[in-house]
Amino acid sequence: MINGIMNIYKEAGFTSHDVVAKLRGIVGQKKIGHTGTLDPDAVGVLPVCFGNATKLCDMLTDKSKEYEVCMLLGVTTDTQDMSGRVLEEREPVADEKAVAAAIMSFVGGYEQIPPMYSALKVNGKRLYELARQGIEVERKPRHVDIPDIRIINVDLPRVRFAVECSKGTYIRSLCADIGERLGCGAAMETLVRTRVGGFRIEDALTLSDVERLIASGEYEKHVIAPDCVFTECRAAVAGNESAQRALCNGNKLAAAQLDLGAEENAAFEDGERLRVYDTRGEFKALYAYVKAEACFKPLKMFL
Repeated sequence: MINGIMNIYKEAGFTSHDVVAKLRGIVGQKKIGHTGTLDPDAVGVLPVCFGNATKLCDMLTDKSKEYEVCMLLGVTTDTQDMSGRVLEEREPVADEKAVAAAIMSFVGGYEQIPPMYSALKVNGKRLYELARQGIEVERKPRHVDIPDIRIINVDLPRVRFAVECSKGTYIRSLCADIGERLGCGAAMETLVRTRVGGFRIEDALTLSDVERLIASGEYEKHVIAPDCVFTECRAAVAGNESAQRALCNGNKLAAAQLDLGAEENAAFEDGERLRVYDTRGEFKALYAYVKAEACFKPLKMFL
């Protein structure tokens, strides 16, 4: 069984669930999960977790992401991209400078209303299910962080730009909001996800790549160990047999039970996370420091 993460390149026409289903057939194991939905027409990075690494799926969705998008000004659709029904067409009158200013005004973040065509649930129903029935419901705006936008090319009415954003940002909605600010409307024409956390598009594997690597037995060097996702966290090793037993049972650990190497006497912040390894050096868990109890408690176990 594979236990780890593969950086998959999702191709156009596949849903994220399609990718997981195809990988189950290619790899021959059921325990596989993806780390964040990409629209069927979008392409790019889709980290996929295998085996015990599926416990990371919800944690990887929290990672920052980067996209390259082509936005078409002057068109408004019901899906906010070009797969939808055109609702209105208006001639863009803004020049390049005004368009660039409108785009860059979203750097830093804003309160974004999620689109109706999304997988979010309202009263137990997916928004896209309601949208397909012609039902529109009120959606509460959510704050999204946009640390950076870089304009790549302006060839009006099309604009290509790269955007770095937080979890929960809808690039389709960003395009629509830019178009609204310019007074002409806009829709997303193409979307490429170029990064999720530390997973980059230049390292991503297509499904056919994975099939070839599995057939040749050369896939292991492309499987990323779960602890690689937490390189920003300090590492610690169970310092003795008592600590080893506590670790393997998912019990809390005192700092004195852990070997922190050169950082042995370092102070810990409340909530600080720690990669914990057993006495053989195998990654077993992600722990967090609870200041009120002066100990570490498990967040995720990878036994």
